[in-house]
Amino acid sequence: MTATRVDADLVRRLPKAVLHDHLDGGLRPATVVKLAAEVGHTLPTTDPDELAAWYFEAANSGDLVRYIATFEHTLAVMQTREGLLRTAEEYVLDLAADGVVYGEVRYAPELNTNGELTMAEVVETVQEGLAAGMAKAAAAGTPVRVGTLLCGMRMFDRVREAADLAVAFRDAGVVGFDIAGAEDGFPAADHLAAFEHLRRESVPFTIHAGEAHGLPSIHQALQVCGAQRLGHGVRITEDIVDGKLGRLAGWVRDRRIALEMCPTSNLQTGAATSIAEHPITALKDLGFRVTLNTDNRLVSGTTMTREMSLLVDEAGWTVEDLRTVTVNALKSAFIPFDERRALIEDVVLPAYAL
Repeated sequence: MTATRVDADLVRRLPKAVLHDHLDGGLRPATVVKLAAEVGHTLPTTDPDELAAWYFEAANSGDLVRYIATFEHTLAVMQTREGLLRTAEEYVLDLAADGVVYGEVRYAPELNTNGELTMAEVVETVQEGLAAGMAKAAAAGTPVRVGTLLCGMRMFDRVREAADLAVAFRDAGVVGFDIAGAEDGFPAADHLAAFEHLRRESVPFTIHAGEAHGLPSIHQALQVCGAQRLGHGVRITEDIVDGKLGRLAGWVRDRRIALEMCPTSNLQTGAATSIAEHPITALKDLGFRVTLNTDNRLVSGTTMTREMSLLVDEAGWTVEDLRTVTVNALKSAFIPFDERRALIEDVVLPAYAL
C-alpha cells in the first residue's frame, strides 16, 4: 500500500472523515455574497472569488484573535431561518463533493441569535438544513453522515445554555459538545459546571486546547474538565523531548485521546510554521491518535482533499497514513460504536485496499 502513487485524483476518490469543522467558517463565497445582499450587510467585496481570497489573506495573520475576527461576515448572514437552512444544506453537499463519508459540524448557536431566532430555534433550523443536505447527497449517490457539536463560547456566559441544548437535542442529530473561542485568558475550567452536567447526562465533548495556549490548557481540558478529545492539541509537543513523552503526552497517547489537528489553520494562527514540519506527522509516527481536519474551509481556503494532498506533497505521507487518520477519526467519532465500525469496515477499509 505504501508504494501506491498518491496523486490528486486518488486523494479526491478516497473516503474521508472530519471531526473538527466549523459551520460558520465553511460557507460558499457566492452564498455569503447573496445572503449579505438580502440582509443588507456590507462585505469587503461582492465578487465571490475576491471574497474567498480576502478571507484567506485576512486569516493569514499568525494570530488566533484576528483569525476569529474574520467570522464577522459569515455570521452576519446566518441570523435568519433562510440563511441557516441554506448554509447547513450546502455544508453537507460540499462535504459529500469532497469525498467525506462522516463529518461532525460545530457551531455556537448563541452567535446566530442577533435576529429573531432563539438558541433552540437555531439548533432546530440547522438540523433541518443538515437533514436536507444529507437526503440530497444520498440521492446523488454520495451519502455522508453528519453529526452536530454544539459550541459554547468560552469568553461569554451562555456556555451552560449551549450544554443544555446539547442534552436536549442529543436524539435529534446533536452528537456532542465543544467549547470554542479565544483560549488565552479564558480557561475552560471557568465553565466546569457545564462539563459536569454533560458528564452526568452521558454527552461526549471535546475542548479547544493546546493551540493559542500551551500544556496547562491541555491538562485542564483533560484532567479537570474531562474532555474525550482535544480540539487542535498541537502544543502537546511541548511535553515531548527527543521522542520521550512526558506524563501529559503519555496520558494523551496511551488513552487514545484524539487530537483534532488542522494543519492549514494552524499555519494561519501561528501554531505551526509549515506543513512539512507540522507536528501531526511526528505525533502520528509516535503513535498518537491524530486526526486530520479542515477547521474552517472558507477561512483557510481548504478542503479535506487539499489537507491530505498537502501532507502527501510536503510531508511525505502515504496512502497508509491517510487511511490511518481516517480510521482514527471514525474510532473517535461521537456516534455509537456499531455505526463507527460499519463505516470503517464497510466503507473506508475497502476503498483504501488499493
